[in-house]
Amino acid sequence: MEFSTIWLFVIAAATLLIIPGPAVFYIMARSIDQGKKAGLVSVLGVSLGGSVHVLAGAIGVSAILMTSIAAFTIVKYLGAAYLIYLGCKTLFSKSDSTTSEIPTAPRKKLLKIFYESALVEVMNPKTALFFLAFFPQFISPTAGSVTVQFLLLGTIFIILAFISDGLYAVLAASIRKRIVGRKTSSKFVNRITGYLYIVLGVFSAFASPSKT
Repeated sequence: MEFSTIWLFVIAAATLLIIPGPAVFYIMARSIDQGKKAGLVSVLGVSLGGSVHVLAGAIGVSAILMTSIAAFTIVKYLGAAYLIYLGCKTLFSKSDSTTSEIPTAPRKKLLKIFYESALVEVMNPKTALFFLAFFPQFISPTAGSVTVQFLLLGTIFIILAFISDGLYAVLAASIRKRIVGRKTSSKFVNRITGYLYIVLGVFSAFASPSKT
């Protein structure tokens, strides 16, 4: 691939990543819920999930989602249901409603957060559709293996997304500190996080195969 093409892809991808999407709001919800470390672990999980989509797209597996409405619908609703489940679980978790300390009741092990974040991203069919719609604009059959080009662009995109998502995680963590510093109840923090998850789930449920 020509350097100019790769550079153009970097600019286009960075511009798109600045705009918060479902993955970003998910990561911010984690940071608000458990702090910066949990948010950054979520970034790692989402990056892993994105890598799965890149690999699938490179070998053509993700194309099934564009041709099969049934496959898209199944993946879409499974992902949406899981997000709504996380939201409800967070909303109804028990925590001290008066303490000004960082809430500890709903805390999860970082490894579990990592797996959950990866699962949420893997179960998001819009990621696969986006890669299949966006990457081909910068791929040329005459520039060599299409699979290798797809993997190269995917790797660049994942790295850029990791940096962008990490910044959002840190931003959300700082918001959490301000909330806790003002002695806001942990129950209120849980409500913010829970509603974010549920909104993401509903948004995913109404995703259309024709949109990215």
